[in-house]
Amino acid sequence: MAWIKIIRPEDADETLLAAMAAQRTLYPVEYAGPVAVVDDDMPGIVASHTLIPAALHHAFATFGALMSPDLPLQRRQHEMIATMVSLTNRCHY
Repeated sequence: MAWIKIIRPEDADETLLAAMAAQRTLYPVEYAGPVAVVDDDMPGIVASHTLIPAALHHAFATFGALMSPDLPLQRRQHEMIATMVSLTNRCHY
């Protein structure tokens, strides 16, 4: 579970649902695979951004740009960095 308050999909308004759907289009194609969910609803990192839908878009637009296959890091390097950040933050997602 996220450490901050979240809005679950069943409680979300149309603006939030649209923001959550739009953020999925910002990822590179190699990240299109399934992601583990938290609370049986959504990936925890997305859930932690549900209180501010505009921030959800900007955060994941940034992430999508940083994961561009045109940049020098490969996916395995991204995953290693993400793992160490999650470990450091004692975060399971």
